[in-house]
Parts: sequence; structure tokens; C-alpha cells
Amino acid sequence: MKTSLAAALCLCVFMFTGSSLKPKLVAEARLFQTADVSKPIGMAKFYDEGKGKIRLNLTIDYSERADSMVAVHFHEHGDCGNMGGNSHGHWNPTNEAHGKWGSGAYHSGDIGNVQLDAKGHGSASVVTDRWSIKDGDVKDIIGKAIIVHGGVDDYKTQPSGNSGPRVGCGVIEKVKAATSKSHMQ
Repeated sequence: MKTSLAAALCLCVFMFTGSSLKPKLVAEARLFQTADVSKPIGMAKFYDEGKGKIRLNLTIDYSERADSMVAVHFHEHGDCGNMGGNSHGHWNPTNEAHGKWGSGAYHSGDIGNVQLDAKGHGSASVVTDRWSIKDGDVKDIIGKAIIVHGGVDDYKTQPSGNSGPRVGCGVIEKVKAATSKSHMQ
């Protein structure tokens, strides 16, 4: 009886501390220069954190923009054509004013400014319940574009933050369950 109880307890502990609680990669976007779509400049990975939260881990490696700051936003359409212009305006499902992430009012796609170091490397991470990957949900990020701007977001100018030209773009795509990874990268 003690052995069976111990085995059941071990199984329960494994189930609650095992891989099922690790964030699961659910979506990603490969970022490329808008001027030369053969040149990658970064990656956005989205993880299911549970309890309705999604985490974005964004990395940018853009040597031509070394020692600068770039603005990053989600845009309405997952079309990087026309130097990113086909992605149209900022994704704003809640119809709020443009602003700084976490401030009183901001677009759900207002990621903000990312500082790039001397080699052009920068990163950002955001955890939120403002995004989902559920078809038909107003918060669904799948199919949206991630735009890297050549300037800095002033967090004031409406509706875009006066962030400059669109120098990078990628489209958020759902990761297929068969190739999904259950660990962070």
C-alpha cells in the first residue's frame, strides 16, 4: 500500500512539475530587412505562459543599425511587401491611442524601443494577456506583421509614434504542434 501511494505521489509531482508547465513555443516571426528580404535581422518567438498569457522574446541582429535604438510594433496585415508598407497601420484591436507599453493607453502592438549595441544586437521580452493565438479572437496575433522602424518611438505622436521608415519586417505564424518545442530558446 505504501509503495502504491508513493508511486502515485511521484507521478503527481512529475505531472505538475514536468514539461507540461514549461512555456510552449506557439508562434514565431523571422524578421528580414525591407530593402533586401534575403537579409535576416532577427526573430520573434511567442510562448504560451498559461493562464491566458503569451510571452514574446524578441532578438534583433542588425549590424547596419549598430549603436542605435529602433522602434518595434505589430501592424495590421501580415504582408511585408512595398518596404513594409503593405502591413498598413499599427495593430490596435482595443481602439486605444498610441503610447508606451504598460502606460495608460497604448496599442496592443506598441512593443516600444529596442536599444542595439555596438554589433547591432538587441532584445526585448513582453508577457501579456493582450494577445492570443486563437482563431477568431480579437486578440489573435497570428498573421500580423512585426515592423522594425529606423527611428525611435516618441510614444506621443498619433497614431504611430513618429518612428521613422520601416526597415525590417516579419509575419507572425503559428508553430505546428508536431514541431513545437516545450522549452525556451
